[in-house]
Amino acid sequence: MTTLTRQDLNFGQVVADILCEFLEVAIHLILYVREVYPSGIFQKRKKYNVPVQMSCHPELNQYIHDTLHCVKPLIEKNDAEKVVVVIMDKEHHPVERFVFEISQPPLLSIRHPRPTPIRIPSDTLLSHVEQLLRAVILKISVCDAVLENNPPGCTFTVLVHTREAATRNMEKVQVIKDFPWIVADEQEVHMQEPRLIPLKTMTSDIVKMQLYVEERAQKAS
Repeated sequence: MTTLTRQDLNFGQVVADILCEFLEVAIHLILYVREVYPSGIFQKRKKYNVPVQMSCHPELNQYIHDTLHCVKPLIEKNDAEKVVVVIMDKEHHPVERFVFEISQPPLLSIRHPRPTPIRIPSDTLLSHVEQLLRAVILKISVCDAVLENNPPGCTFTVLVHTREAATRNMEKVQVIKDFPWIVADEQEVHMQEPRLIPLKTMTSDIVKMQLYVEERAQKAS
């Protein structure tokens, strides 16, 4: 049986690939479920063996793709603490923040006390992770049941919360030309007395993730 070991495989890269693929699906679905864009620009696809809605708008898709391409190196190095999808009203004030808290097990916890690395069957591991991600996607697809309607004319942005050491180095790293990192506006980062709605928590051998929504108490413009 093929095995994955943390000694001979870059697990950070594996985690980054898995999470960025998942986040792409999740962002598209959030934009559909929360009606940030008209339903007509979305098409039904199948991801993680469940139906999801994915945008077919080229510019929107490119923005999401480029954003996650820049996020991937941070996840790979375990420098990304949170990826946040912020939905804003016409005045660019947040009405909802979908927060994906990400953590990876420390290196010491993924090795046996002896030099022999822990071996995990790759098919079992990846199948388990896919099941967990499927559950998160299903939770996003019905999250409108626990959230208030958003005002018309909303937009969105994606924020990344990084560890302090990574923040100091980010200005030196530009993964995509003309797609630089910029410091988020204070009003995009904070929301006064938001309502906190936990959606889903997943735990696996290679990554832990918690998804919750911060919702503004009064959404009417």
